[in-house]
Amino acid sequence: MSRFGLSAQILGFIVWMIIAFTAAAVGAVASVNAADFYAGLDQPGWAPAPSVFAPVWSTLYAMMAMAAWLVWRTGGVEPARRGLLLFLVQLAVNALWSWLFFVWHLGALAFLDTLVLMALIVATLREFQRHQPVAVLLMMPYLAWVAFASVLNLTVWLMNPQSL
Repeated sequence: MSRFGLSAQILGFIVWMIIAFTAAAVGAVASVNAADFYAGLDQPGWAPAPSVFAPVWSTLYAMMAMAAWLVWRTGGVEPARRGLLLFLVQLAVNALWSWLFFVWHLGALAFLDTLVLMALIVATLREFQRHQPVAVLLMMPYLAWVAFASVLNLTVWLMNPQSL
């Protein structure tokens, strides 16, 4: 149950969506020329088609924003400060990955970024669990996708040492 009125809840929802999709936009800026670079890399046969990434990430960002909103609406920022701060930090680390991989071609650092990101997501989930268990369910697909992306990053980096 929220301590906020309907107008505040709607505004809060919009703010959390803006925050999440701003992080997505920062990563997307780095990915503007990613298609040509990525297509030129050797990839494992199990790599998803490039057309899969945008809809998956869009869905995950929306689910992440909803999770943060649910945690926020249970009592505001103060009671959930640690979890919401972790949420913001993991968004920044997520956005950094696109720059490391697609712009700077630093496959090893991009892989390390995914490991840090997974640790931050797990820490965020632990904090969110204390405030809103449904938020954890909304974030689980994100953790699973980042784990998959981590293995893909590692594999592509190892297959392309000259490019990454």
